Amino acid sequence: MTSFPAIVIPTYNEAQNIEPLLRQILRLIPEARLIVVDDASPDGTGECVKKIAADFSQVELISRTGARGRGLAGVQGFEYAVQKGYDPILEMDADGSHAPEKIPDFLEAARSHDVVIGSRYLKKGAIKNRGMLRNALSGMANGAIRVFLKMPYKDCTSGFRCFRKKALESIDLSSMVSTGPSIVFEVLEVCHRKGFDIVEIPIDFLNRERGDSKLTIGKLADAFGMIFKIRAKGKNR
Repeated sequence: MTSFPAIVIPTYNEAQNIEPLLRQILRLIPEARLIVVDDASPDGTGECVKKIAADFSQVELISRTGARGRGLAGVQGFEYAVQKGYDPILEMDADGSHAPEKIPDFLEAARSHDVVIGSRYLKKGAIKNRGMLRNALSGMANGAIRVFLKMPYKDCTSGFRCFRKKALESIDLSSMVSTGPSIVFEVLEVCHRKGFDIVEIPIDFLNRERGDSKLTIGKLADAFGMIFKIRAKGKNR
């Protein structure tokens, strides 16, 4: 069976952004399978994806029902990609913060590493057009994750990352405790603890230009709390 790279894109209310993103990725990596995991967006994101999928067989839509959440959507996308045999499996946001032009760098790095993290905090990385408070909170979260989860990576909360299939299929994704954004560092923590080869590459993080951010102060606070739940779970594994 021929293996194709997959790009998992969790979405909620990204109708303004999803079509240009998918078309740009298709131009860059036409062989990639694009898996959009939509959390029942009321703005018609799923319908936008269906229209593109009608013209491009590489585009696949998972329309979620029931409980919503970034973590739940991410896990379902990973499970689907592993089941289909896609390799490697990249994940990115749909809001324009992750540049598709960087995807070939991830795929190249994944040839020799099990997990590739897109890092805003490496020397050649950057955060652009984002407020000081958000930057400060992000920095604090990464510091806390490094200390309490004992991970050495500069950007543990980056949602722009790539996994070899063998890394994801070694994880019991159904056992993840995160339903929200903390899924990003929970999956990373398990990969780190299992001893997979993890590398960071620099990326520019661009603040969204269209649509509203889903990351609230409340969700950030919940993510901080999840650090300790993940730590306790890791000790019991």
